Amino acid sequence: MDNCFEGYFLKHQNGEKTLSVIVGRAQDCAFVQAITDECSYRVRYPIEAYHIEDNHKEKCILLSGSQFSKEGISLSIHGGDWELTGQVHYSNLCPINGDIMGPFRFLPMQCRHKIVSMKHTLCGKVLLNGKEFDFTGGKGYIEGDSGRSFPKSYTWVQCNAFDRDCSIMASAAHITFACSWFWGCICVVWLDGAEYRLATYRGAKIKRRDQKQLIIEQGDLLLKIDFLQTHTGHLLDAPQMGKMQRSIHEVPCAPVHFEFCKGRQTLFEGESRLASYENVE
Repeated sequence: MDNCFEGYFLKHQNGEKTLSVIVGRAQDCAFVQAITDECSYRVRYPIEAYHIEDNHKEKCILLSGSQFSKEGISLSIHGGDWELTGQVHYSNLCPINGDIMGPFRFLPMQCRHKIVSMKHTLCGKVLLNGKEFDFTGGKGYIEGDSGRSFPKSYTWVQCNAFDRDCSIMASAAHITFACSWFWGCICVVWLDGAEYRLATYRGAKIKRRDQKQLIIEQGDLLLKIDFLQTHTGHLLDAPQMGKMQRSIHEVPCAPVHFEFCKGRQTLFEGESRLASYENVE
């Protein structure tokens, strides 16, 4: 655990209701963070409170009376000024084909990313400070990060709240490697049962990255993402050299326009008001 962290991002949406829960551990603490369209919440625990049960079929995180796994969450979080309780079950998970890091998973990267499920079905409800969030019939998403630090600068966006059967995750980041650095990207577009992947290790190039747009091109594939409004977002803790000592902001629900093309053919074009994104400079 020296200078290392690991964390999982579990997103839940149903209609206009959004709740993302982040659980993990770092060198200085274990933690749970929650974020809605209205606010963010944080609580820390002793590292000793964080346990992993792994029966080779299912990994389950146990933390101070709460459980987190690919099958769902059971929450009993009392953070002083906030309280989150309830259960949500996950079904019909949609993992990607192979490791999103590709060959980079064999290199000493400062941060490793993984996608557990691009989309799945939710059943259950939670209470956040007495307010009910019923996610039955809604959609979920799960990803994870581990390593030493989040990238110095990056853009991350995720959305599966579309009328069409589509889920998108894209990230462009300043990657420190050895004594140098480079801009790298990973992206998955899951569309009507087909998976498209754009990544630096496949020749993808970041054509534009700023507060208004993220454009990634790989051969004849082009993903164009337009952020239609600028938001500061809600405060979250993030890892730096293995400790949760950095602050970032995440926007849990924002209007974003997506366009995905192959050559001259537009495979998908859609807009959602429920996209999550982080833009860190």
